[in-house]
Amino acid sequence: MSQTVVPKPVRTAVPQVSGDLYAEVQTFYAHQMRRVDSLDIEGFADTFTEDGAVVHAGGNRQSGRAEMVAGMRASLPRYRGIAVRHWFDHLLIEVDGNDADTVRVSYYTLVTLTDSEGKVSFQPTFTVEDELVRRGGQLYTRERVIHRDEPVVAG
Repeated sequence: MSQTVVPKPVRTAVPQVSGDLYAEVQTFYAHQMRRVDSLDIEGFADTFTEDGAVVHAGGNRQSGRAEMVAGMRASLPRYRGIAVRHWFDHLLIEVDGNDADTVRVSYYTLVTLTDSEGKVSFQPTFTVEDELVRRGGQLYTRERVIHRDEPVVAG
């Protein structure tokens, strides 16, 4: 008898948000990812709240901008000589019912690496859960939790 592995729940039914909010969130991510893809790690960290956190798929948690920058600086050597691109899709956006300035976003991400000869390689895919907050009319990431995608085993 084969064992069934139950995948982590993925939200599929959230209320539809306005087109303006959807576009604002998409634009926020476009600016955020262009910063990280261009290796502007300080600029990327500035898109998080001062006390913002990232929980990586392996469970490692980085809290605060300074810790994020230090972690990214340590990873820079692996990105030498390649162009990195983060691709986000299938965004589910939900405004917090108790705080209109808090927005939860779940999305899929794919990272591509292109070498100097134009060869593209793909990194594993992930599902990401973000909590965005509006401060002074601008969105910031308060928390990002990254889940590595795992195959669903059919029973």
